[in-house]
Amino acid sequence: MRALVQRVSRAAVTVEGERVAAIGPGMLVLLGVRKGDTAEQAERLAAKLLKLRIFADGEGRMNEPLGEREALCVSQFTLYGDARKGSRPSWVEAAGGAEAEPLYDLVCDRLGAAKGVFGADMQVDLTNDGPVTLLVEA
Repeated sequence: MRALVQRVSRAAVTVEGERVAAIGPGMLVLLGVRKGDTAEQAERLAAKLLKLRIFADGEGRMNEPLGEREALCVSQFTLYGDARKGSRPSWVEAAGGAEAEPLYDLVCDRLGAAKGVFGADMQVDLTNDGPVTLLVEA
């Protein structure tokens, strides 16, 4: 399981021209699920994201976790794209929808995150804060 985590001033997801979720300052999580990932990994990843100290404290240092800030989680199977060979990525490592969606939902629930529409063609609009972008794996 992989998460690309971005500290944002704002983020929103649109599907078919309709805004389905939006947040103010907080964390945007692009979440990829790999074949064979488990609920235990999803729990571990969510716990790590909740504790991840990427927000400024009173002295301006990245020292605070998500806390009361908002989170937006978007399914992103392409995080398991493999472009080592050739010029067309392969997604054979990515879990299919039946396997991935329950784990995506579990992470979203644990984060208390707004979410995109699983499996939809989504447009994600964001303003990075920093920018701070991390790859977190479980």
